[in-house]
Amino acid sequence: MRGMGTHNYRTSLRWTGNRGYGTSDYKAYGREHEISSAGKAITIPGSSDPHFRGNSDRFNPEELLVASLSACHMLSYLHLCATHGVVVVAYEDDASGTMVETANGGGRMTSVTLRPQVSLAAGSDMAKAEELHHEAHELCFIANSVNFLVDCEPVTTTGKH
Repeated sequence: MRGMGTHNYRTSLRWTGNRGYGTSDYKAYGREHEISSAGKAITIPGSSDPHFRGNSDRFNPEELLVASLSACHMLSYLHLCATHGVVVVAYEDDASGTMVETANGGGRMTSVTLRPQVSLAAGSDMAKAEELHHEAHELCFIANSVNFLVDCEPVTTTGKH
């Protein structure tokens, strides 16, 4: 068993939306930015949600939060399947999140729904595969870090692979 420890993560963010006037006016600047991390081959292009004057071609923080929950659940789930003899041959998720704006101009995420579609190798234990989603949720680092509902609606199939 691994020991408990502290892990630190660093990212860098660089605002690229200065259109020559800085933040002299709410409409004068772009919300574009780049997210990177040392040693990573790519930079993630970010912006705000288009409802908040953002660029729809770039990821917004809310999408990245939903994606983080989806990826963390998947990684926890695949780990559990591997250790319990459940052979997953394909996994996709169509996750969604809901954010509510508040009167003071802020907002908060109120829920995220994960919809994993899991394909198992023939002969895998479907009941165990479905049960492991609950345990994966309990282990997910990101789900354990948020203060809103994260629901999981898995669909599991088996076939010859």
